[in-house]
Amino acid sequence: MIFVISGPAGVGKGTVVARLLTLDPELRLSRSWTTRPRRPREPADAYVFVDRKQFQSRLAAQGFLEWNEFAANGQLYGTPVPEAGDGDLLLEIELNGAEQVKAADPGAVLIFITAPSREAREARLRHRGDDEPSIARRLAVGDEEEALGAGLADHLVVNDDVDRAAREVAGIIAARRNPPNLE
Repeated sequence: MIFVISGPAGVGKGTVVARLLTLDPELRLSRSWTTRPRRPREPADAYVFVDRKQFQSRLAAQGFLEWNEFAANGQLYGTPVPEAGDGDLLLEIELNGAEQVKAADPGAVLIFITAPSREAREARLRHRGDDEPSIARRLAVGDEEEALGAGLADHLVVNDDVDRAAREVAGIIAARRNPPNLE
């Protein structure tokens, strides 16, 4: 089963995912491919770092479940098609990618993470050191994503407390794995 975590910048998706993985060892986090260079101090396994030719070759072979080119930096990002027998797969991706995954696999479960308020999102963006133009852009895009994501998502989780939000996501996953017998 595929579980997708999505939401605007500043809602704490990565933090919720990190906690979730400690709560549910059966989940396997998919590692996205990217053509962007590795950032200083970024773990080598944060992405599969490839050049544009390698990415496009895999794309031509239909090797991505979803992919996108970000206009801001021209870099490509993509989620590899899962291997058979991979078990439950967790994706942490942008909303556009989540839409692509749902189109390719309607059984995928989209869990949309939001912050308790726009002000909380803004504070989180400031705390992580984004510059003012980036904060303004991410907030505007986030406003649009929240409106779209709420309508697309199977579940909506407010990240007002990371541990509580991660437990809520873990509960959603457990319920989807073991649906109640209604007979």
